[in-house]
Amino acid sequence: MSNTATIWSTVPEKSSIGQRIRHAREASNLSSAQLARRLGVKTATVSGWESGRTEPRANRLTMLAGFLSVSPTWLLYGLGEAPADETFSSELAVLQASLKSVKDLHERTGQALVRLEEQIARLSPAKER
Repeated sequence: MSNTATIWSTVPEKSSIGQRIRHAREASNLSSAQLARRLGVKTATVSGWESGRTEPRANRLTMLAGFLSVSPTWLLYGLGEAPADETFSSELAVLQASLKSVKDLHERTGQALVRLEEQIARLSPAKER
């Protein structure tokens, strides 16, 4: 019987640090060049991190975590909360905007129907005379 208890409250993700950097960058809706500019490194450096050829130093890792709104622990080990998927968030925003447009159109259509009914009611007695 083995003891599987650990100090971690969650199971680490099976992705690499490079994959997590890329995921967090994409979730932040940043290009490699934009992230590199913010960090003061070359785009090739960010590409190297994301491909797994190299890893960021501790000071860059802390900066990365801050810019990408994730914890350094998540970047290093995959423990903790991953960034929200930007694609899902943007699709949800588009759907919410579409729903609002349809509701506004529905309200305007209802108002137009009321005006038409009022005009018809005004004209109907005149024709009957």
